[in-house]
Amino acid sequence: MDGAACRCQNEEQLAGECADGVAAAVALLEPHFRRPEAHGHAADYLRGLITDVERKNGWQLAERVGYDHPRGIQRVLDRYAWDAAAVRAALGRYVVAEMGDPQGVLVVDETGFPKQGTHSVGVARQYCGTLGKIANCQIGVFLGYATGHGHVGLDCALFVPEEWFADRDRCRQAGIPDSVTHQTKPQLAWELLERALEAGVPAAWVTADAVYGSAGKLRRALEARGQAYVLAVRSNEQPTTWPPYGPPGQVTVGALAAAVPAADWQRLSCGEGAQGPRWYEWAYLPVRPALRAGWVHAVLLRRHPERPDELAYYLVYAPVDTPLEEVVRAAGARWTIDDMFKLAKGQVGLDHYEVRSWQGWYRHLTLALVAFAALTIGARKKGGPTAPATSPSRSRKSAACSSGSSGPRRRGPMIFGHGPAGGVTTRRSPKSVIAGAA
Repeated sequence: MDGAACRCQNEEQLAGECADGVAAAVALLEPHFRRPEAHGHAADYLRGLITDVERKNGWQLAERVGYDHPRGIQRVLDRYAWDAAAVRAALGRYVVAEMGDPQGVLVVDETGFPKQGTHSVGVARQYCGTLGKIANCQIGVFLGYATGHGHVGLDCALFVPEEWFADRDRCRQAGIPDSVTHQTKPQLAWELLERALEAGVPAAWVTADAVYGSAGKLRRALEARGQAYVLAVRSNEQPTTWPPYGPPGQVTVGALAAAVPAADWQRLSCGEGAQGPRWYEWAYLPVRPALRAGWVHAVLLRRHPERPDELAYYLVYAPVDTPLEEVVRAAGARWTIDDMFKLAKGQVGLDHYEVRSWQGWYRHLTLALVAFAALTIGARKKGGPTAPATSPSRSRKSAACSSGSSGPRRRGPMIFGHGPAGGVTTRRSPKSVIAGAA
């Protein structure tokens, strides 16, 4: 859903316009509850999440849906027998059926949930992106899905800091199963990605920020599946270079950026933002052939058009002939999960829970993801605005500033190939850039 448009509507209007999506989400839940009473309370919980309740906790949700006491609502999170993981799997099938796209992008990111005290599962003093500082919080790792039909959240995992596992009694009190051991954020991210890919979620790309892009095991796992990615890394990341793209060795991506000639930067939009197309200057440098025939490892560089010292760096794994516009499109899809966090926290109470247990956390977050998907899909069916998450900009400005017409005309030796659609792509040979950076 388009963030600007959603802010112009209150949640009551949105719920009314998306009634079909909510009905589908209620039906999605039904097979996962053995008792009609339990399913009815879960359905009311879901409906409550999309209404205009100020704080979407047990008491206020119960009051909003007409209960005299919150017990029925609270049992959805702590007493009733249902499998939140199975519901998220059903959510994935629902999303694929309604908005699946072979050109879709799977997006990994995390968000923080500030908390007081020490009893909430996984809580610790750690960096909280929500607050922009070290704070007492929980961290959830999420998997988003962005297509031309909109963007939603598919799956989630709670990050539990290693210190928790030194005290198994504390883990048991918080409901962490004995079978659960400490996993890093990239390890959790791979579990989310593997589940989605094994379930058949169609995706041309995976993208994530540097926390995940710098994890070599995650990159290699994606490569083993033949899954293309555009993953952000830090400036000191050292990809290996290899002929024909450069001499054998390693070079930092920061050094590569410094050696790119001015003529090799192209101005492209990586998608629509709140203020319109998001324009940056981009350079693309293959650095070594991949083990998979016809694929390549490359570096994508991004800089601000007005502040050239503001740079971002990405490692790319993709077919050799992939057009730069397609790589940029995938990189730009990463913002959709930030938008999802903002909208889901504001519209469906993603962060409004008051549970402390492992089970309660997963159950609330699962229902919030279902509610958000229901709103997104319902709005699209009603002809409402959806975010053009992965679609190229079609504005007059973009027509005048597309890759084919913007920036200085390229000079020097080119590498020619045919893109997936049969169009001719061009790239300057990166050999001189790699040699200069080395």
